[in-house]
Amino acid sequence: MRFKKIYVEITNVCNLSCAFCPGTKRKKAFMTAENFAYVAKKLRPFTDYIYPHLMGEPLCHPELPLILEIAEKNGFNVIITTNGTLLREREETLTQSRALKRVNISLHSFEATEQQRTLDEYLDGCFSFAKKAEGGIIISMRLWNSGGMDGKNADILKTAAGYFPLPWTDSRNGVIIGENVFIEYGKRFDWPDMESENESENVFCHGLRDQLGILCDGTVVPCCLDSDGNIPLGNIFTEELDTILQKPRAQAVYDGFSSRKAAEELCRKCGYAKRFG
Repeated sequence: MRFKKIYVEITNVCNLSCAFCPGTKRKKAFMTAENFAYVAKKLRPFTDYIYPHLMGEPLCHPELPLILEIAEKNGFNVIITTNGTLLREREETLTQSRALKRVNISLHSFEATEQQRTLDEYLDGCFSFAKKAEGGIIISMRLWNSGGMDGKNADILKTAAGYFPLPWTDSRNGVIIGENVFIEYGKRFDWPDMESENESENVFCHGLRDQLGILCDGTVVPCCLDSDGNIPLGNIFTEELDTILQKPRAQAVYDGFSSRKAAEELCRKCGYAKRFG
């Protein structure tokens, strides 16, 4: 199988605690650069795109420059999703990486930054980075908070106009504010939660179709929203990915979604999957 993207969680450590994110009950850990290199070689036949996150803030990783270098040597394109708080510190690493193709900045993370810095300071770090990366790396500024803490979005857009002057161009999910720089809107969604009472068997998901996830301990999961590894399919450090994907549990997940049925309880309790209903 070939996948559009594979999430490789290089750390589950995050420097924020956002209300919209469930976090993880797993032990805090960092995947070493050596282990990342091992995983990268195993994934080379399966995808061209690696997303170095699942839980955690990838810019926290002390070996991030080496990880990006390893991705480049293995011919991968890298897409990073970040809360934006460490963009100043990581600016040189990101802008000089030839593997990095896109940075998704979760601007809705502003809600958890107030104890560390003001909103203006946070936004300056995000938009200043976007300005310096403009025309090279694709920058997606995400405001996925409709129906949540979206009361400050108008102020955020006003600040954005100070860095990327109007007029802007409408796009499918938001606006284009610069060369390869976007603001994208989205609804806040409920992460899958085993304790949730909101359950639906009729579910479709792209998990194991165009994506899968690998946790920092090597556990393979069907998608990027399995924050606690509730659907372990195998381990990339001890098994080949082909073997893992052919196991009965993985096949049941794939076949279930083919008939719009969720084989796993966690999938039946996923708010994001409702987008594909």
